[in-house]
Amino acid sequence: MPMDFWTFAAVGFGAQLVDGALGMAYGVICSTTLLMMGVSPSNTSASVHAAKVFAGAASAVSHLYHRNVGRRLLILLSLGGVIGGILGAYVLTSIKGDAVKPYVVGWLGLMGLVILYRAWRQTRPQLFSWRLPFPLGFVGGFFDAIGGGGWGPIVTSTLMGGGADPRQAIGTTNAAEFFMAIAVSVAFLTALVTGHWQTTGLMDHAWSVGGLIAGGVVAAPIAGWSTRHIPLQPLTWLVGLLVTGLAIWQGVDLVK
Repeated sequence: MPMDFWTFAAVGFGAQLVDGALGMAYGVICSTTLLMMGVSPSNTSASVHAAKVFAGAASAVSHLYHRNVGRRLLILLSLGGVIGGILGAYVLTSIKGDAVKPYVVGWLGLMGLVILYRAWRQTRPQLFSWRLPFPLGFVGGFFDAIGGGGWGPIVTSTLMGGGADPRQAIGTTNAAEFFMAIAVSVAFLTALVTGHWQTTGLMDHAWSVGGLIAGGVVAAPIAGWSTRHIPLQPLTWLVGLLVTGLAIWQGVDLVK
């Protein structure tokens, strides 16, 4: 197998290990790596979401097994994510997605600070309102499709910022991501077949995508176990630091 496969298998393993355990970063890490290789934003998003279908399936099974998933929350997030993801894929194949990135970065920064405050004050998780998951899933799916990553940072951080149990927030977000990724992948494929989206070089990185899939599938069971057994306060600190770090990282990238 080409070296690209093994390199991206390592990237996919590390990304899924972080994403499955903390509820975010798979799309951001994989997308950033592909973009650094010169892959176009639309091809990057299509490739990452194809990989997410397989890694997301393994992650969903792992979190279900470890009882990290809230079923009602899963349904509402998935429905919103599917609709928002399809719309985001349509927008990305029509216009540039960079225009909305500053808003995503700003929201990430705010949610990261809220989560860190909760960890510092050691506030106990409260029951999260069931009225918000559908629009939250819609927004998360939309921005994830446009940027190739954003579902976890937006959805997980907002749920935890609203007081949801960290394990339920992380596990359910990961499980719902599987359905969102399928919808986005089908939307890209439909746009390509119908001529709405015209692109080149999509298959040039097939081995890289295969590596992302292989690494993500291997890491998913470990990540599900980690979420179940990491104590709540350290888990909250880790998520808060990760969200804030991602916001700073992407914010610096915006002003370059």
